[in-house]
Parts: sequence; C-alpha cells; structure tokens
Amino acid sequence: MIKKIIVSLGLLFSFSALAQEGTSSPYSYYGIGDIKFKGTAETRSMGGLTIFPDSIHLNLQNPAHLASLKLTAFAIGGTYANTKSKTETQEEKARRTALDYLAVGVPIGKLGLGFGLIPYSSVGYKIQSVSTDEVPIYSRYSGVGGVNKVFFGMGYQLTKKINIGADIQYNFGTVETTNLRYQNEIQYGTREGNESTLQGFNVDFGATYQTKIKNKLNFFSSLTYSPESKIELNNLRYIELIQFLSTGGISTIQSEDVTVADTSIKLPSKFSFGSGLGVVKKWLVGAEVTLINNSVMSNRFNDINGATFENSVRYSLGGYYIPNFNSYANYFKKITYRAGIRYENTGLVIQNKSITDFGANVGFGLPLGGTFSKININFEMGKRGTKYYNLVEENYFNISVGLSLSDRWFVKRKYD
Repeated sequence: MIKKIIVSLGLLFSFSALAQEGTSSPYSYYGIGDIKFKGTAETRSMGGLTIFPDSIHLNLQNPAHLASLKLTAFAIGGTYANTKSKTETQEEKARRTALDYLAVGVPIGKLGLGFGLIPYSSVGYKIQSVSTDEVPIYSRYSGVGGVNKVFFGMGYQLTKKINIGADIQYNFGTVETTNLRYQNEIQYGTREGNESTLQGFNVDFGATYQTKIKNKLNFFSSLTYSPESKIELNNLRYIELIQFLSTGGISTIQSEDVTVADTSIKLPSKFSFGSGLGVVKKWLVGAEVTLINNSVMSNRFNDINGATFENSVRYSLGGYYIPNFNSYANYFKKITYRAGIRYENTGLVIQNKSITDFGANVGFGLPLGGTFSKININFEMGKRGTKYYNLVEENYFNISVGLSLSDRWFVKRKYD
C-alpha cells in the first residue's frame, strides 16, 4: 500500500514542483530568489534543529543521518503560507501553497541512501507604484520562477557513535521578471522582460556523534559543511512597446531583443554545528548555529542595483517531547510534541539595512495506526524585514504538513 501511495503522490507533485510560485515576497527579486527550503516539517517544528539521528524520519539537511535509518522512508511535504506585507503607508495580504520536498531514504546495513527533489528557492512578486509627477508614471513589477534541486546522498555508520555522509545536488530552474511602465495620457507603454536559465552543482558533507552520558540520557551532536559553488545563468532581455486592450489584456506592438551578458552566481559556503541532550523516544532539547558566507552572493544581472549581500548567521533552539511512545490505550500520549524558535540575518542588505527573520514554531507528529509512519504538522509565525526606511515588513503564518511513510522494503517472501 505504501509503495502505491509513493508512486501516485510522486507523479502528482514532482511535476507541480517545477512550476509553482512559492513566495509573494519582493525580496525574492534579489540573488536566486527567496530561499524556501528550511527542512522537513518535523525539523522546522523545532526551529530548524537537525541534530537528532532519527531511525524513521528523513533528515534532508545532514546526509550523515541517512545512516541512522532502520526502515525505508518516503517523505513529502508542503506549506501553506499566509503573509501580510506592510510599508509605512500600505498593507497587502498574499497566500501561497507550495511543495517543500519529495524524497526517499533506503537503509542498507551500515549504509543509508537518499534521493529526491527539493524546490530550493522561489521568485514570486507583483508590485505597482505610482510616481508623484504632474502626469503620474505607473510602474508594475512582477517575477516568477526559482531554483530546484535534485539530490543523491549517502550516510555511513563509521562507529556505533559516529556517522558520516555526503550528497551531491544538481540545481536547475528559470527566473522571469518584467517591468512595465505607462502614463494614462500616452497611448503606448513599455515593458522590459528578463529571463535567466540556471544550472549548476554543489555538494554537502555531514557528520553526527552520539553517546550515552548516564542511564538513558544521551548527548547528540551534528555538523555540516557546504563548500562554495557556482550557478551558471544564461540570460535574455527584451524591450517591448505595448498597448492596453479594452478587455484588460496587453498587446505587443513592437519587440526588440537586447544583448546582455551571461552571468554566474556563487552559492555561499555554509557551516553548521549543533548539540543537545535527550532520552531517545522521550524528549530532546538542543541548539544549532549556522554560519553562511553570503558576502560572495550577487544578483542575476550586473545592472541590478540597490542591494548587497553580507555574511549571515542563523540560530536555532528547539526540541520535542513524547509522553509515552509505546502507549496503546491513549493516542495523545504517542504524539510527538515539538517546539522551537529561529533567528537569522538573511544576508540581504537593502538601503544599508540588514534584512532579518525571526520565527517561532510548534508542531505535532501524529502516528498513523500501528505503523511507524506519521503525519507531521508545523505551525510557524514570524516576521521578516522592517516597514521603515522604504522597506517592507513581512508578517507570516505558515502551516507545513509532512507525510513520513516508513516500512520494510526488499524483504524476500517466505510464502507466495
């Protein structure tokens, strides 16, 4: 049954992942877009904490955890995002639903393998502004697209206490942005379009350590490192003379291609380290720090101004609690209760102001019948940016749902 579910869901969501509009943020105009992937639903519920070596859940941020799998795991997750964007004078709301990840993990003795698809970043915004000239100039800005990752990873149990792992990722995608300008008294307007096709590779390395301190109390530790890599961009630009139709549509009167140089964007190196204490199948509390060399980042075109990048840091604090993992009489005692907070400097600097992001999370792991499979639900509330200095403050409420199906595969039948 689980294998049939995997096939049907995989076919459904793998296609939609390539064309979804997963953000409504104007900040997604810069770099490779708004970085959407923040882990699976269960790790997001703990503020992004990734230190726990789970035997039934996939950890997509540290490949060393693949070696901890005891059952074949299929994971799929998505997020419903509700965002209120504010400036000092205006306020708008937007809603988006998008796929977060689709992955499979397979244990083979001390080795664990994982592969899947992750919509990594997203571009999606629609903005209109009006100048204060005597004859106002109306400007409309819009963008769609993003970067997807196909990955393959391996984890190996080096000793009973140490796991190591690595994965390779192929990045690909398309970003399209337009800038339309017109005046009411003039028959025609102009529209500039830019399109970038992106592709490149990067790798991640990881390690985990766990040891028993006393009785059932364990110490957990995790580290990951991603070296700097590069995404190549094939860029196109065109300028159009347009006319608005009575139906509300737009007719192109004349179009001309503009020669622009192909560019490349460096993906920053990243290092994270975290540790925590806990009792397996009972509780865990931990913290994690991630350092990102975002100062090497750049924009898609050389003539994009108004934003720079700086090195950034992310702090995560969280954990989980299970009242009684083996309870048969009370379902609520088997639920995994998770909570966490996250604070980060995103690395984006606009108007000489660093764009920061803070989020608080609470989540639940709901067991499915008598199996090891779970539905993981995460509720996240947070704020990014500021409404001052001609910037945008984004207040968001996200609901993430992840389906984690775990079962034994490739078992030889004794009876037909």
